Amino acid sequence: MRTHSRLLVTGADGFVGRHLVPLLRKTFPTATLIAATRQADPAPRDLAVDAFLPFDLLQPDQCKAMIATARPDGLVHLAAQASVASSFNDPLASWRANLVGTLALAEAVLSEAPQCRFVLASSAEVYGLSFRAAEPLDEGALLRPANPYAASKAACDIAVGEMALRGLDAIRLRAFNHTGAGQSENFVIAAFARQLARIEAGVQDPVMHVGALTRWRDFLDVSDVCAAYAAALGRELQPGAVYNIASETPRSIGDILDTMIAQSVVKPRVEVEAGRLRPTDVERVVGSSALARRELHWAPQIPWNQTVAAVLEDWRVRIRA
Repeated sequence: MRTHSRLLVTGADGFVGRHLVPLLRKTFPTATLIAATRQADPAPRDLAVDAFLPFDLLQPDQCKAMIATARPDGLVHLAAQASVASSFNDPLASWRANLVGTLALAEAVLSEAPQCRFVLASSAEVYGLSFRAAEPLDEGALLRPANPYAASKAACDIAVGEMALRGLDAIRLRAFNHTGAGQSENFVIAAFARQLARIEAGVQDPVMHVGALTRWRDFLDVSDVCAAYAAALGRELQPGAVYNIASETPRSIGDILDTMIAQSVVKPRVEVEAGRLRPTDVERVVGSSALARRELHWAPQIPWNQTVAAVLEDWRVRIRA
């Protein structure tokens, strides 16, 4: 098991970061935790880290100085333009943040902290149209991204893999869909929860507006994904290694909606809206996480109904506030 003295998390104030930081505190109790965020001054008061540093993926020339100041021996790179919908609206912004910004950060690590373990939050979206084979995909599947976000992440994934050949101690985790408390309504399960909480509170008519319900996705609880990031920091692994982080259990979007409605006291009407449908999509997504289970000693732990309940309750609290 690796130990770390200085851990840096980019995008630490985002959805995943707020779940990851407490886990890193528990897993590496003697490490100094540093958050690299766009809002470093004033720092987010509810994020229990030891230091904040300013970091903006759209300002790649600042990366070298930031890494020289942080001096990390472990880094989890979460910061990204992560919305598929936003990537269709402004593809160039996704490329600038996800590819150019990440490469500048990785080059800075090579230059200023060459012993640092660099854990990249990649995405299962990079497989894209390869999911049409309808089999659980492993890490050897072709990268066939089907939207601008996925394309930018695939390019980033490949580039970081190449940098491992030049000395970057990089581990790439291709996480499948994940959700939990704190997620933005830009993502499907949180979008369901927000609408349902609004209907319960009487501030929305009892109608839920949804996209395609006849899609199957491989969902995880965000806490399980964070456990994989912590494992990637702590295990002795081959630089350049890539791991799928997947539940291996595809779930119908319609069934997820039904599960959430069953946890509510209201029974709204459900309407599919054309504007919520993706121009490119695949029907079924499922991944194989056999390699992560074997080499990271990782497996999902959170029961799915518990995950759905946590997202719904989080949105009830937000709507009441």
